[in-house]
Amino acid sequence: MNPPLRLRALPFALRAGLTGVALALLLGLWASLDHLRTAHEKRDELPGLSLDDLVASYHGIHAPARLAESLRSGHAPELPQAERESLLAWLGSKRVAEDFDNPDLGAKAPAEILAARCTNCHARKSQDPGARIPLEYWDDVKKLAFARELPATPLEIVTTSLHAHASSMALLTLAVMALCFCTRWPAWLRSGGALVGGLALVADLSSWLSARESAAFVYVIAAAGALWSVWMALALVSILLELWLPERERT
Repeated sequence: MNPPLRLRALPFALRAGLTGVALALLLGLWASLDHLRTAHEKRDELPGLSLDDLVASYHGIHAPARLAESLRSGHAPELPQAERESLLAWLGSKRVAEDFDNPDLGAKAPAEILAARCTNCHARKSQDPGARIPLEYWDDVKKLAFARELPATPLEIVTTSLHAHASSMALLTLAVMALCFCTRWPAWLRSGGALVGGLALVADLSSWLSARESAAFVYVIAAAGALWSVWMALALVSILLELWLPERERT
């Protein structure tokens, strides 16, 4: 089915204006993705944007110290029980950083125990697979020594943001769909694109609240948001091509 109105058939001035609008929307899409990176990349207290940043924002992270979990699970089996309990007591205290290499503790200092019992395997030069998690220095150990309690973004902030995003993004998606409908591209491509863009948008936005109960919905947010962004970028490019590509000869 051919569209009743073709963008290429519009007057030059109108096509030029629509070109500016499409380019502005592409610029806004880039800016929104960059804002997502800068706003969330330190949410899990580690550099770089990762899924953990999104989990911390939408669901919250409540993770015990990885070193304590490893010790409680029985790793390493050859570690004497007294030293294991000493390390667990240290990790459960409020002086984790201060007592790591406290000279007053002598051979019972966590740094001494780790050096004597763990760094044979957990060292940068070790051939053991455990070398991927070195425990030679405090900068290595501190990444594993603290529990992470990162609460989700307060509900009132999420609902306020959802109120703004649901309206504006829905109207933007509707406008781009309408413009895509007025292009020369096959009907299945225009309709399929609209289907993908619309469903990806509602899957993304509707998961914001569900993710507070289950972290699985954070992955829905990430996947649907990425899918919507890709569709939006491709849709805008297709509109720009329609505006300026020469008309095909008709038989």
